[in-house]
Amino acid sequence: MRAVVFALLLTIATWAQPVSTYLAPLPQFKARAPLLTQVTRVRFVTTQGNILMELYPQAAPNACARFTELVQKGFYDFTPVFRVVPNFVCQFGINWRSPYPEYQNNNFKDDPSYFALAPGTLAFAKAGPDTNSTQVFINYQDNSRLVQQGNFTAFGKVIEGLDVALSFPAVGDPGMGLDQDQLWNKGDQYLKKLPKQPAYILFGEILTQ
Repeated sequence: MRAVVFALLLTIATWAQPVSTYLAPLPQFKARAPLLTQVTRVRFVTTQGNILMELYPQAAPNACARFTELVQKGFYDFTPVFRVVPNFVCQFGINWRSPYPEYQNNNFKDDPSYFALAPGTLAFAKAGPDTNSTQVFINYQDNSRLVQQGNFTAFGKVIEGLDVALSFPAVGDPGMGLDQDQLWNKGDQYLKKLPKQPAYILFGEILTQ
């Protein structure tokens, strides 16, 4: 089983816009953090409601490029929020439908981690250095200890709809959620047999406002 150890778990279009004035950008965790002057906005429509996110390319260029690429390619469309741990995180990013499994082991290099994993922030899950690929988690609380434990990197945050993310139902194992091997290999069959359904991301889109 490909252990996503979060148990401590292109041409890309990025719009140069001022960072939100109605919410502060990412809280700094380390000295000499880059200035955040650019933002890309992404919306997820889910079975629980809509989530609006801001991505900060200057905070984590590799992570922002991959996430934007996957959203544009429809990778996250109709995929489950397969791991929900109350007071910790929710996690998504497994799509078993062709051609998306090719991304499972298509890893990208870690970005430096300068910003806190504050509530609502986004980070890629991984199984060790430079093993980020498709799975992303939303922090339910301040999980900044993960920056030091595993160099997890905040690359964006939820600016509207954090209450939606907090409402995602917990399914499967209390700590690890649904079986990731079964999702990657026979997702539709596996999900149909579940006694309790997870929340689903219906589709994601890049906003140009």
